[in-house]
Amino acid sequence: MKVLKKMLRIFIILILVFIVGNFAVYTYAKITPKLQIKSANSLALYDSEGNLFFQGTGSKEWIALDQISDYLIDATLAAEDKNFYQHHGFDFLRILKATYINITSGSTKQGASTISQQYAKNLFLDFDKTWKRKWDEMWLTLELEVHYSKDEILEGYLNTINYGHGMYGIENAAKFYFDKSASNLTLAEASMLTGIPKSPSNYSPLVNEEVAKERQHTTLSLMVKNKMITQKQMDEAYQEKLTYVGKKDLINLSTVMYYQDAVIRELKNIKTIPSSFLDTGGLKIYTNLDIEAQTNLENNIKNNMPEDLELETAAVMVEPTTGKIIALTGGRDYSSSQFNRAVQAKRQVGSTMKPFLYYAALENGFTTSTTFTSEQTTFSFANDETYSPQNYNEKYGNKPISMATAVAYSENIYAVKTHMFLGEDVLVDMAKRVGITSELEAVPSLPLGTGEIGIIEMAAGYSAFANEGYKVEPYLISKVEDIYGNVLYEHENVKESILNKSLTFIMNNLLTVTYDSSYIDYNYPTAINLAPKMTHKYALKTGTTNTDNWAIGYNKDIVTAVWVGYDDNRDLVASEHKYASNIWLETMEAYEKDKPDAWYEMPSNVVGVLVDPISGKPATEETEKKKIMYFVKGTEPSLDDPVFDEISGQ
Repeated sequence: MKVLKKMLRIFIILILVFIVGNFAVYTYAKITPKLQIKSANSLALYDSEGNLFFQGTGSKEWIALDQISDYLIDATLAAEDKNFYQHHGFDFLRILKATYINITSGSTKQGASTISQQYAKNLFLDFDKTWKRKWDEMWLTLELEVHYSKDEILEGYLNTINYGHGMYGIENAAKFYFDKSASNLTLAEASMLTGIPKSPSNYSPLVNEEVAKERQHTTLSLMVKNKMITQKQMDEAYQEKLTYVGKKDLINLSTVMYYQDAVIRELKNIKTIPSSFLDTGGLKIYTNLDIEAQTNLENNIKNNMPEDLELETAAVMVEPTTGKIIALTGGRDYSSSQFNRAVQAKRQVGSTMKPFLYYAALENGFTTSTTFTSEQTTFSFANDETYSPQNYNEKYGNKPISMATAVAYSENIYAVKTHMFLGEDVLVDMAKRVGITSELEAVPSLPLGTGEIGIIEMAAGYSAFANEGYKVEPYLISKVEDIYGNVLYEHENVKESILNKSLTFIMNNLLTVTYDSSYIDYNYPTAINLAPKMTHKYALKTGTTNTDNWAIGYNKDIVTAVWVGYDDNRDLVASEHKYASNIWLETMEAYEKDKPDAWYEMPSNVVGVLVDPISGKPATEETEKKKIMYFVKGTEPSLDDPVFDEISGQ
């Protein structure tokens, strides 16, 4: 009996603490400054053509709640938050129910966010899954609830949510899909629109009308359950044939939100922009986004990567002369995963590291004909340490091969020999010089891509080759204005000459051997399968580790980098090694369609010499295969050159 009394006292005390605590929190929220929700965090993002592609909170047309169709309001309440007018921002019974369902099912099938919470989330304009973010959402929800009426909160919510295809706010959505004001929506139209925000890339009727109809049926059923409509009204609305005005061929870009997310991250690092978005009266952000390039990139990812795999991707397209990031994705589908691998992840880069090594070698007296012997090799170091790298599939020529052959086959033995000959610090310094900021360790395996680097850093490094020797910093934002048109920020291009133009010309041509049939010998060029599909000349390097697959290539117009792998670092299977290169090629080909080759003019101090591709020696009449390779005048090979002896260094 004493135990029961004690437990009762504890329970009463906890209830009192909860009540007092809630009263204190709501009181404090009440005395804080009132948040201006119609302007709070209002960001408008424009593409490179000046067209709006994202609007944060707020929309082009804000419509009053009493002008919105009752059907739309009822459908939203039934589908999203039936107790909206009864709770104070948080539906605790719903939270408990959702927690129970999720625990018993072993998955997150049930959500419990109220309309107030979802509106608070919209006001943040980022999707970081951190405890601070969750706390900020809760606090903002409280502020909304104490400062605004339920009608005002619902009005703000309906004017800011995403209805797909870049349509934010119910008035924009109603006009886009049905060419009418939100005040005139029928039950059928309202229930269809209500289903979209849950997952705009899946539930838009312009993307998949069958799936959208299933979602509409769910919404109508909930309206019947909550006695908002009758079963007869539901049946009639569900059977009603809807005609959509929005362009059927409009691509619903599930990846463009990754670009938007990256823009917000860049915005936060611009010192001239107010640090707190919630206190601003709205910003206009002009970006480098090329919608056509982004669309092609997304389509090529969808066409090449099977939907039933958990395999992920990241890709960027950069103008090498300016550093403009014209397309970017940090994953396959933003609605499925908001983790932005293009800006948040660093992965092992594999053999895409080798071009930086070989450029450094060219600076240090190597040529495309410089030879090392392709054979199984064990490197010995101090303290009896050894390192035994292997070529892919353990294929070795067991003979001297040229640098060009090593590039074509992505020879690991040749790369490590070059790395050790130059000194392990040379590659680290070279990477820093071209714009790679990740910390790299000077170890024997570095040229094989064991270091972890971000994809934008890699695109920056390759841009120095593509623009013939200049360091550029990739960027997304070209200009930022306030709502009155005052320029708060404008990007200034800064180009620093860091590489030799003649050597970059040689390097760029060297990277075309990766798909050149002239180099078929004891092995095959790594990208030979792409050659039949190429209509333009590109420099290209692929890279593969157990867990990562890369393709990075370019011409004068564009640098495209693609990564494919699993978030949990599981090993790739052989069939998954093709995805990055296929996505890369199709994206480059789409970008260069109907354009002339954007290749490089040969500098006056460079000469082309016909050589035997494998040995690198000058071709003779007896030479079966011949290939023009490029050299700085005075460094071209001769027939009586001795084979380089890597043991003696002679």
